[in-house]
Amino acid sequence: MRPRDPGMTRTLDLPDGAIAFDITGDGPPLLLLHGFPQNRAMWRPIAAELARTYTVVAPDLRGYGDSFRPSRMEEMSFRAMGRDMIRLMAALGFDRFHLAGHDRGARTAHRVALDAPGAVATLAVMDIVPTHHLLSTITADVARAYYHWFFLAQPDPFPETLIGHDPDTYFERCLLGFGKAELSDFAPDLLAEYRRTWRDPASIRAMCHDYRAAIDVDMPHDAADLDRTVDCPALVLYGRDGAMARAMDVPATWAPRLSDMRHAALPGGHFFPDQHPEETAAALAAFLAAHPL
Repeated sequence: MRPRDPGMTRTLDLPDGAIAFDITGDGPPLLLLHGFPQNRAMWRPIAAELARTYTVVAPDLRGYGDSFRPSRMEEMSFRAMGRDMIRLMAALGFDRFHLAGHDRGARTAHRVALDAPGAVATLAVMDIVPTHHLLSTITADVARAYYHWFFLAQPDPFPETLIGHDPDTYFERCLLGFGKAELSDFAPDLLAEYRRTWRDPASIRAMCHDYRAAIDVDMPHDAADLDRTVDCPALVLYGRDGAMARAMDVPATWAPRLSDMRHAALPGGHFFPDQHPEETAAALAAFLAAHPL
């Protein structure tokens, strides 16, 4: 079940619901996980480069894109998202794979590396610090840039109602609010894909549940794992002009959690994979080539 056509999209029924994914290329498996408020489309320019060497799988996380929409907050934890990804890759015949994620996808990837270390050959996280660290050491800069964490986590239906009146304005503001970015930085076809799925009220609710779960479910999970490290080769990428880089020393924050880490600052803000896909693909390609599966 590995089509070579870069336009091929599949949907796979998993125990909790259906996951939509793009798959392209041939070679060692590479799983790419998107973030908020996007979907799998964000990886298409990057996947086109990496598919020359790898079988690239880019799914929509549960609650996002064209994947199923859980109705309960507890079903939107990073552990639940990660479980989907392990099942998806196993169904495709991949019990071990390279793993990279941006934003919520990076948090899911980190959780997968902790929960299923035998499945993860390498880990790349983009423009995040560990969830527990972020939420337990809030700075003024983080509070201003990442206010959406606490807005979206408010009880249902308060944020859903406000966002639902004008989803494009709200989510486009999110694309511009975490560092240096303009709407013109986002490819028109990809932006159209983001708008298509974030306008769905069920998706809005699921995204809010994602942030509620970060506080109520993921924080306890992370607290239980504070002394654990990820031991596979790991790459930390972050936007040179992003809010995260201004607020924290990103590599130093990750260093105690990743036993075999390298890092790089890329041009752009939080959404540097959209702003600079060629540089992002090159950084990933160099890292993966140094750690073959």
